[in-house]
Amino acid sequence: MFYIVRVAAKQEKVVGLMLEEKAKVKSIPVYSILFNDRVKGYIFVEADDDNAVAMLINGVKHVKGLLKKPISFEEIQKMVVIEKPKKVEINIGDIVEIVSGPFKNEEAKVIAVDAAKDEYTVVPMEAVIAIPVKLSGKNIRFKKSGDESQ
Repeated sequence: MFYIVRVAAKQEKVVGLMLEEKAKVKSIPVYSILFNDRVKGYIFVEADDDNAVAMLINGVKHVKGLLKKPISFEEIQKMVVIEKPKKVEINIGDIVEIVSGPFKNEEAKVIAVDAAKDEYTVVPMEAVIAIPVKLSGKNIRFKKSGDESQ
């Protein structure tokens, strides 16, 4: 079972490493120590019983306490797994919004796509002179399909 240890926020990694070292040195029967950036203020310790975890956390700096009820690995997975949003495919001719850089908040038309590098060549629509600009996929947001803009 996994036991939940409350720790000071942003100290999860430091405490996790201290607990790992203490478990090795004192031969405390602990199987794993988990922490995740998405779950602030908590560390998950896998052990047979709460007595082993209590021995482990006793006297460790930044530890605030031990929650009494153990949880299963499946419950931990639900907390830490992030479902990635479905990526919108951007094609030549599509209209996108530039979200960073000197053309921020401007609409642009995609004229070339390099899917392997996640790079797009766009032409800002409001520019006086049509100058192609290469942008990373994280710097643009899909607005509408090229066939819808006609």
